[in-house]
This record gives sequence, structure tokens and C-alpha cells, in this order.
Amino acid sequence: MSDRQMSDSSYTHLIDVGIENVDIAEWLFSLPDAEYQRCSPDHIAAGATWADDGRRTSIKVETIGGSLVIQHYIAEVARPDYCKMVSISDVLTAHGRTKVQVIWELSAKAIDAGRCEYTNHVRAFATDEFLAFCEKNNINLADAAKTRQEASSAHNKGETPLFAESIARRAREKHDVAA
Repeated sequence: MSDRQMSDSSYTHLIDVGIENVDIAEWLFSLPDAEYQRCSPDHIAAGATWADDGRRTSIKVETIGGSLVIQHYIAEVARPDYCKMVSISDVLTAHGRTKVQVIWELSAKAIDAGRCEYTNHVRAFATDEFLAFCEKNNINLADAAKTRQEASSAHNKGETPLFAESIARRAREKHDVAA
């Protein structure tokens, strides 16, 4: 981990859909709010918009480790098999509001003709604002990172299979593929 990296969590889930039918970018940017909420009890809201420079943006609101997190993910890469999303996320904690950078990578790779493996990889990094927030509130960065790692890992472990199955359902509906 870099000196600013606070968490790194990656989980996979096999789905019974061929890679040629999977479109993670389409799923991500058309994900209904209710479906996002079904993917975790910690998910509050989801939406999609555009950044000022025209890049696709996914807005996610959720709780992680007891903090409310509003993520403004901007697509750096948005392909059917891989999306790299980067957010300077607002975090509302018991000590006040701050920001962290979150990098979310969603990917799928073929296993065989009818199955693929979905990977949900999330990393969080301290921003300058977060470092100042820790100093102001007498929070040890290593302790904050340990707490974030535990919370993010638990959250990711729960949402990954549900995201994967949601992507699979979308692929089956779009391509009329049997389960």
C-alpha cells in the first residue's frame, strides 16, 4: 500500500453468462436505484449523469463502516468487460465531513463459453483534506486506514455477488439468454 492508501479490497463471483453478453458499462450507467439498493442493505441511492468534460459519471450513496459516503465516480474507462471509476467522495462521519479518493474497478473475464468471472475491486486513498481532518480530530492515519480496510472489505464481500448476479440478469434480459 502507498502511504496514502487506506484500503484495498477485491472479490470475485462466477456468473452463468458468457462474456460476449456482459456489458458492465451499460449496466453501471443504467442501474435503477432500487436494483442498486437490492445489492446491499448499506446502499441508499444511485444515479448517473455526466461530468463537465463529458465523461460518464455514476453517483452512489451508501454507508460504509457507519459513515455516509457520497461517491461521484467519473469513468476513466467504460467498456463492456471493464470499468475504471474514480471518485473524490464525500464522507460524513461522527467527527464531521471530509473527502477520500476511491478507485472502483469492475471487470469480467471469460471462464468458458457460458460463464465468466466478475471482479469488484475497490481502493481508497487519503486526500489532503482527509489528512488535515485526521490531524484536526487527533485521528491516527494508521488507525483510520485499519478501520476503513475492515469496513470496506466487509462491504465489498457482501455486494460483489449481488452486483455479479445483477449484471448477469441484465445480460440475460438484454440478450434473451436462459439461466
